[in-house]
Amino acid sequence: MSKAIDNLQAALQRAMAGRPKVGGFPYLAETLRRAGVKRNTWTLPAGQSLFLTEDGPVVIAGTPLATGMMEIPAFDEVALIRALRTDQAGESTFPEFLEASWRAGVVGYEVDFAARTVNYVGCNGEAYVEAYPAVDIA
Repeated sequence: MSKAIDNLQAALQRAMAGRPKVGGFPYLAETLRRAGVKRNTWTLPAGQSLFLTEDGPVVIAGTPLATGMMEIPAFDEVALIRALRTDQAGESTFPEFLEASWRAGVVGYEVDFAARTVNYVGCNGEAYVEAYPAVDIA
């Protein structure tokens, strides 16, 4: 394996081991930032995740939310925010969050670890940007 993959895998394992159930995303994001991850771009419904790291780019081809030809749901900011708050409260799994985001018309999102923001986008240029708090991890 490459240094980029090894470093990313180790950071993801550390993040998942110490991540709290409620409000866990900022912990995950800070762990990845400290490991040299600059950006993370998700493509829905493919379930693909691209990590841009100091050691090089890494892609994870995850489990698709759907296959075949389908219509894209209309972008629904209210439904997206509801999915975010449910996840932030620890009341959904990550796959459930991805599914709810897709149903809200999100075709992708990008995490900027330096700016501490996540930009959720729809297919017609719609966007919702949410900042997340800095956290202190041991």
